[in-house]
Amino acid sequence: MNYMDNIITLKGIGDKTAKLFYKLNIYTLHDLLYHFPRDYEVYDTPVNLAIAPLDVPVTLRLTVTGNFVWKKIRSLTIGSGFAQDDTGKVSIVFFNVPYMKNIIKAGETYLMRGKLKKENNHWKLEHPKIFSEEEYSQKTGTMQPCYSLTAGLTNNTVIKAIRQAISAICEEEYLPAELIEKYQLVSRSCAIRDMHFPSDYEHMLLARRRLVFDEFFTFIISLRKLKEYNEDAVSSYPMIETAETLRLIESLPYKLTDAQMRVYHEVTDDLTSGKCMNRLIQGDVGSGKTILAFLALLTAITNGYQSALMAPTEILATQHYEQLCMITAKYKLPFKPVLLTGSVSTANKKKIYTEIEAGTYNVIIGTHALIQENVIYNDLALVVTDEQHRFGVMQREIFSKKGDKAHVLVMSATPIPRTLAIILYGDLNISVVDELPANRLPIKNCVVGTDYRKKAYGFIMSEVAKGHQVYIICPMVEESELSGGLENVIDYTDKLKATLPESVRISYLHGKMRPAEKNRIMTAFSDRDIDILVSTTVIEVGINVPNATVMMVENAERFGLAQLHQLRGRIGRGDAQSYCIFVSGTDNTKSMDRLKILNHSNDGFYIAQEDLKMRGPGDLFGIRQSGDMNFKLADIYYDSKLLQEISQSVDDVLKEDRELCTSKYSGLKVHLEQNTVNFIDFKSI
Repeated sequence: MNYMDNIITLKGIGDKTAKLFYKLNIYTLHDLLYHFPRDYEVYDTPVNLAIAPLDVPVTLRLTVTGNFVWKKIRSLTIGSGFAQDDTGKVSIVFFNVPYMKNIIKAGETYLMRGKLKKENNHWKLEHPKIFSEEEYSQKTGTMQPCYSLTAGLTNNTVIKAIRQAISAICEEEYLPAELIEKYQLVSRSCAIRDMHFPSDYEHMLLARRRLVFDEFFTFIISLRKLKEYNEDAVSSYPMIETAETLRLIESLPYKLTDAQMRVYHEVTDDLTSGKCMNRLIQGDVGSGKTILAFLALLTAITNGYQSALMAPTEILATQHYEQLCMITAKYKLPFKPVLLTGSVSTANKKKIYTEIEAGTYNVIIGTHALIQENVIYNDLALVVTDEQHRFGVMQREIFSKKGDKAHVLVMSATPIPRTLAIILYGDLNISVVDELPANRLPIKNCVVGTDYRKKAYGFIMSEVAKGHQVYIICPMVEESELSGGLENVIDYTDKLKATLPESVRISYLHGKMRPAEKNRIMTAFSDRDIDILVSTTVIEVGINVPNATVMMVENAERFGLAQLHQLRGRIGRGDAQSYCIFVSGTDNTKSMDRLKILNHSNDGFYIAQEDLKMRGPGDLFGIRQSGDMNFKLADIYYDSKLLQEISQSVDDVLKEDRELCTSKYSGLKVHLEQNTVNFIDFKSI
C-alpha cells in the first residue's frame, strides 16, 4: 500500500462505507492518517456520587430506583427517572433515544458515563452513555480517540481503518538530523501513531508537537519562496488616484476614521507605485474594512480596469454585491457589477462568463466560482479576498494569476497579534484598522452558568417581542456517541421549540447541510423570517443581520476566545443595543475566569493575547481556534512560541542553502515538491 491508495483498499471498507469517508473529504490513506482525533476520552475507574467531580465526564455505578417516565413533546422524546448508589441519588434524563425504554429496567445496576451537574442542591445526569462491566473494563485507563464523524460512520469504524493504514505505511523522514535534534522531535511515523493512539498524555503532546512543527515549517518555507517570487514584480496595471474615489469619501454619510484614512492611503500608494500590491487589511469585526475594499475597487475601475472580490460564502458575496449596487445607484458610481456563485444556473453562468471576458462587467463579486477555469477575465487588475483566513495561500495565488500580475488585497477580521501576523502573512504588507466607528454601541456581555438559562430565555423573548432576532450557538451538530454531553443544534432546536411559544419562529443551521439549504436559511434569517437561529459556528463569517441583537453561546468554554469574539461580531451591527450571553457548561474557576476576559473588552487583539496567556496543555482540545490558516493541528495562538522559533529556523535554512540543493536538504526539497501549500514549483528552485 502507499499514501495515495484509495481507502477502499482497506479491509472492511466497501463502496457504501467509502462514500461516508468521502463526505469527510477522506479519499486516500494519506487523508485518513491525517484525519486526527478532535479529542480523547480518558476512562477512569468508576466513582461514588459523593466524590464525583462536576461538569466533566465521569463514570458512576448506579442502580435504577424505579420505572422511567417517557414523554413526547412535539418531535422530542424525553425519558426521565432516578438512580442511586450508596452515597446519593441522581436524576437521569435521556433525549430522543426511545430504544432506551427496553434497556433501562428498575432495580438493575448500570455503569453510566456523562457530565454530572448540580441544580438546586440535587444531582442531575443528562443523556449518559451506558456500559456493561466487560465493555468498561477494556477501556479503563486508556486514551480513546474521538473523531469527527458523519451520519452512518461510527468512531469504531474510523479507528479500525486508521490502525490498518498505520500498519501498512511508514512515514519517511525529511528534516535534517540537526533540526530534529535541536527541537527534540519524535519521528514522523511515531508522531502519526501516537497522535491517533497515544499510550498516555505526554506521548500525545510529543506527537502533536512534531506534526505542528511539520505544518508550520512547510507553510513558512513555502511562504518565503512565494515572497521572493512576488517581491519585485512590476505591475501590468499602472494607476493614479482618481477624483471619483475622493468624491465618494466626501459624499459618505459618515466620516472615515483616522485608521481607515491611513489604510486607504497605504492601499492607494501601493496601487500607484508601479509595483504589484500584496497587502493585508487586518481589522476587528465592524472596523470598516469593506468600504476600504470598495474604494480600492473604484480606483481600479476608474483607471479603466476590471476588479474582483471573492468571499467565503454565497450569502456574504451576495451582501457585498447588494451593498455595492446600493452605493452605485446612490452616488452614481461607474461600477458595473455582477454576482457569480455556485448556485447560479449553468445557462446564466455561461452568459456571465461571456460578458466577463468581453469586459461588460468591471466588478465581479462571488465565491470560489471566481477562480474556476471557465472564468476568463478581460483586464483583471485587482483581486480582493474577504475573510482571508478561510482561503488557503494557493487559492489566493490562483485568483491573482487570473490577471497578468494583478494587484492583491486581502482582508481578515481574525484578531492575530502583529508579531504572528508578520509570519503568517509573510508575503504580504500589513495594514491594521485599529479603530471602530464612533457611532457603534459596545456589545453588553455576561458569562453565566447553565442555571441562568431560564432567565436568558425570558430576555430573548423580550427582544423577539421588540422585533429583534437572536442567534444561539451550539458546539455540536447532533447528538452522537462521542458528544460528551455537549449541546447540539438538532436536539437544542427541538427543546427550544418545546419551551418557547409556537409563535416564535425557530430554525437551525449547520455546516453539514447542503449549500442551497444553508443559503435558504441564512437568507430567511436575513429577511427576518426567522426569529431565533440555532447554529454551529458556521455563522462566524458570511451573514450580516443588523436586526440581530442577542447571541447566546452554549458550552462557551469549548471555544477559543478569539473565535467567541468573531462569533460575537455577528451582533451589534445595527443601531440597537446588543447583548452576548456566554453560557459555561462547567463551574470550573479557570474556565469562568477565562471567559470573563470577554466581559472586559471588545478589542479582538487584546482578547487574543489574553487568551494566549491563559492557555495550558489541557486546553489543546475543546478551545482550539476555528481552523485559522487551514492548519489541521497547529493553533496559531497556543503554538505561537513554536511558530516564531520555526520562522527563524526557516530563515537560517534558506540563508545556508536557498536552493535546497545540498544532500543535507534533499529530503526537504522532495517533501516540498509533494506537499507545498502554494503554487511555487519547488522542483525548479
